[in-house]
Amino acid sequence: FGIHALLAVTLTLSPVPAVAQSENDVTGEDVYPPLWDLAPENLLDFPVKDNKIVISAWNYQDRLGVYKSLLSASAKYFDAFGPQNSGNILWGLPLQHGWQFHTGRLADPSGVTSCGYENGELLCQSVRSWWSCMNYYLSIIPFLGAVEAGLFGQLPYEVEISPPEEQKDDFCYSVKDCWSRMPKLMDDWKAFFEVNIPSSFKLDDALGLMWKAHTSSIAYALPKFQHSLKYLSDPEANFSEDWANAVDFIAATHFITDLLTTNEFQAFLPQRMLVEGDVLPSISDFSPEQNKVLVSLRALHKANKLTGGLLLKLWQKAMSTEAGRKIGRELIESFTS
Repeated sequence: FGIHALLAVTLTLSPVPAVAQSENDVTGEDVYPPLWDLAPENLLDFPVKDNKIVISAWNYQDRLGVYKSLLSASAKYFDAFGPQNSGNILWGLPLQHGWQFHTGRLADPSGVTSCGYENGELLCQSVRSWWSCMNYYLSIIPFLGAVEAGLFGQLPYEVEISPPEEQKDDFCYSVKDCWSRMPKLMDDWKAFFEVNIPSSFKLDDALGLMWKAHTSSIAYALPKFQHSLKYLSDPEANFSEDWANAVDFIAATHFITDLLTTNEFQAFLPQRMLVEGDVLPSISDFSPEQNKVLVSLRALHKANKLTGGLLLKLWQKAMSTEAGRKIGRELIESFTS
């Protein structure tokens, strides 16, 4: 299975020690995104104004509430995959967002406003944050796709998303608005939620649809927010693009994004923003594993660019069977376990 050898060489991977979480840790507080308990769980917990459920997508707690309502409404489809909804494959989205919040990636990187800072508006998400804008397409768009797919049943009100203070044209604000502006993206997310609405489905199929929608969101948003990278340090901007590139490789394996697996995987991501002077692979306040993951993501991105995207195409071809995807997931897990 030559492609795996090729990818392993590209990433210069070797096994690294890690402490795996046990099944018992699923109920631990620290496995949930920050402020998870305070986020709205039901769509009717959001304010209703002029017969519309109004969601402020530029407030961390509201965006977390969008995820919480998705997880709550889809819980019944994932009962067989783990206790307390821990097997729900949607966990990857709020956990990633929680990591972004925890590491300061949602705050205003230009420093012009106090948005997202502890001494200012802590829960504010800046429209100048590359991470926050990219995440809009992995939170609000999936959510509106789910509304359209009927995941929440017949809602008594329409849903309206409040706009940011600037860059208003970069986003859409209702089911109708998003359908008219980005029909393919909405269709991809709707297709994922529709497959979950029957009482039984194959997990690999659901993962395939979810990752297809996920990568579509990133591909759509990436050129749109290229300009936001200028607010970041060079190391952080490089990491941001490395992360976006890596998602395509991870997606091809139908990586399982349940509560436990995502938490284990995220432990190896940088726990703060990268700053000028951070030089890989020897960032002193990062663990050897975190340094190694950053080096691997950089190498993967460079190799993919160097081959004009051929590396990704070869990888996707190798991942085109269930057996191939299983080996692919094991390879990814091998450098975090």
